[in-house]
Amino acid sequence: MKLNTIAPAEGAKKDRRRVGRGIGSGLGKTAGRGHKGQHARSGGYHKVGFEGGQMPLQRRIPKRGFRNNFGARTCEVTLSQLENAAIDGVVDMEGLLLRRIVRGRPDVVKVIMTGELSQAITVRGLRVSAGAKTAIESAGGKVEE
Repeated sequence: MKLNTIAPAEGAKKDRRRVGRGIGSGLGKTAGRGHKGQHARSGGYHKVGFEGGQMPLQRRIPKRGFRNNFGARTCEVTLSQLENAAIDGVVDMEGLLLRRIVRGRPDVVKVIMTGELSQAITVRGLRVSAGAKTAIESAGGKVEE
């Protein structure tokens, strides 16, 4: 292969469409723009979402929902997930991130009572629901704030 022999694949390059070059080209006279109107004019433009003066769709549909930018990002962790996240019998935020049970950096992680807990674990620095706390303590574990 030499630099002077490199060429694009057959059919990869097309000539640009030359409009307004006579009847025989198929794009003469109006050059594919139709007759009159805003789109036939040079510099004719229409705003995105503009519907000719009719109330646009994005204004006809009611507003819905709210996301608080200042609210705390919370994650819920179940008892069965805690069992997998325990490192040397201790579960904390670092362990949950390491095992990818929680993603990103949530502000609050709360343990909820879903699933079973068969081993004694210590929960550190996580919020714990009342039911989950009794389940952890009945399995022989403890909850540290």
